[in-house]
Amino acid sequence: MTASTVDSEAGPSTRQEERRVLAGTLVGTTIEWYDFFIFAQLTATLLSPLFLTPLQQSSPGLAQILSFALIGISFLFRPLGAIVAGHLGDRLGRKSMLVFTLVTMGAATALIGMLPTYATIGAWAPILLITLRVIQGFSAGGEWGGAALMAVEHAPKGKRGFFGAYPQIGVPIGMILATGLLYFLNTSMSREDFASWGWRVPFLLSVLLIVVGYLIRRAVDESPVFKELAQRKAESKAPLGELFRHNTKEVVFSALIFIGNNAAGYLLIAFFISYATKTLKMETPQVLLATTLASFGWLIFTLFGGWLSDKIGRAKTFLTGYAIIFVWMIPMFALIDTANIWLYGLALFVLTIGLGLSYGPMSAMYAEMFPANVRYSGISIGYALGAILGGAFAATIAESLLQSTKWSGSVGIYIMVLCVISSVGVLLAKETKGRPLGVNAPASAAQ
Repeated sequence: MTASTVDSEAGPSTRQEERRVLAGTLVGTTIEWYDFFIFAQLTATLLSPLFLTPLQQSSPGLAQILSFALIGISFLFRPLGAIVAGHLGDRLGRKSMLVFTLVTMGAATALIGMLPTYATIGAWAPILLITLRVIQGFSAGGEWGGAALMAVEHAPKGKRGFFGAYPQIGVPIGMILATGLLYFLNTSMSREDFASWGWRVPFLLSVLLIVVGYLIRRAVDESPVFKELAQRKAESKAPLGELFRHNTKEVVFSALIFIGNNAAGYLLIAFFISYATKTLKMETPQVLLATTLASFGWLIFTLFGGWLSDKIGRAKTFLTGYAIIFVWMIPMFALIDTANIWLYGLALFVLTIGLGLSYGPMSAMYAEMFPANVRYSGISIGYALGAILGGAFAATIAESLLQSTKWSGSVGIYIMVLCVISSVGVLLAKETKGRPLGVNAPASAAQ
């Protein structure tokens, strides 16, 4: 395979191989986010009384804030996972790291479903829970980068954005699976049974997803660009060192680009469910169903965002998405505060338009920002840092703002500020559509 072949979008490939690649990249991110969403949504409704029992009894508000902080703890270890998986992925290949991170994430999730609660083992319950969350964060740090590169580096000419959107739609699909399952469990058993043992079921089902994901990923070939790296023996002896010597600026830009989307996304994932059920006293099954239906909008507009970025460019698509989120924030909270389930669902659905347009182009844009020999490391670390600055503690900050100001619009202003920061990051990174991905291509070159 020659450099020119790779630059023309990875050369010829069969439709069957393309389908295997898309399925392989989609399944891992779906499982990763299913695992995260199950935890986030149960944190919003149930995990604090099970694992922080004394604090829940003495100070429910503080217990909820600390519960949301458990979501953020795992994000702190994403950069470490990104560094390790990115370094090895740049040296050993994308495929091997994808299988490793998939299995590690699934094992940690299943073990959460087996944990004894505070009533059984006392303080060891939250300690063990935090430990498993750390493992989840570590494995998730390397998952997305490998999936994004497998999709983008296999993409035919002119379809990087669309192919790169497939690992992105693992987020809404994971959301649909998580909220749909929680809705089913909440409506098919008593509250007592769900609190006693039913909450464990979604975590344990992760084992089945891991088996399916492993079988699909085994059938996917290594990415064309990495094959070329191996053939030419052009890998760096220290890809991570190369990254920070020459591409620190791109890492910073990629982190800034993500924070607004990730923070707004974690409102949808966790905060809104808690706010609607605990503050607005809306029925949990209705809220879960509305969230599930809104997630279909997220899926559609993420795919559309990837496709659109192939037509008008990555930067314009990102900026359009962030403009929608910015403009919609205050009206969205006004609709949510009516406590009307139909208006609540409408508010969430419109939000997913902006979320999709500012997430679908991400795989392609990030891949085009970095040279091949440090690409896995670069996009994984940038993504992980953006997640820490954006979504890691978004629900915690939102809950703190709500309790201190007693005005939901303060949360909207917080997200609006982050959208402005991310838009600046997009403008600084500049348009990347059409940049070659081959080994010999400079990161800033355009086709």
